[in-house]
Amino acid sequence: MDVRPLVRHEDDVPLERWDDPVRGRLGFRTSFSGDVTATVGLTTGVAVLQPGEWLGRHRHTPPEVYLVAEGTATVTLDGVAHTLRPGSSVYVPGNAEHGIVNDGSGLLRFFYVFPTDSFEDFEYRF
Repeated sequence: MDVRPLVRHEDDVPLERWDDPVRGRLGFRTSFSGDVTATVGLTTGVAVLQPGEWLGRHRHTPPEVYLVAEGTATVTLDGVAHTLRPGSSVYVPGNAEHGIVNDGSGLLRFFYVFPTDSFEDFEYRF
């Protein structure tokens, strides 16, 4: 694979949605993932949750990082709830149970990153 620097704009990336009673109700845009971009080493994107939307508690082997860009939320990490606001960073160790809910009154947007070549490289366990 010919890997070169790449710039993508959030609004140019298709919005995918989950609307599932276990996985959650949210939208996300995966910016970099080796299955759709000529990139390696990281998978990144932006999740968007309307008020009341949520990502179900789950685990996966790779660690993950969130950075809240907009809105407020509660993230639960191994059973402990934490309040998030713009500028909050979250480190999720591999296999730690975690989930997030937009319990605020406006849109929640957070950046996510995994140290994997592709979104397809790991499995969510709900």
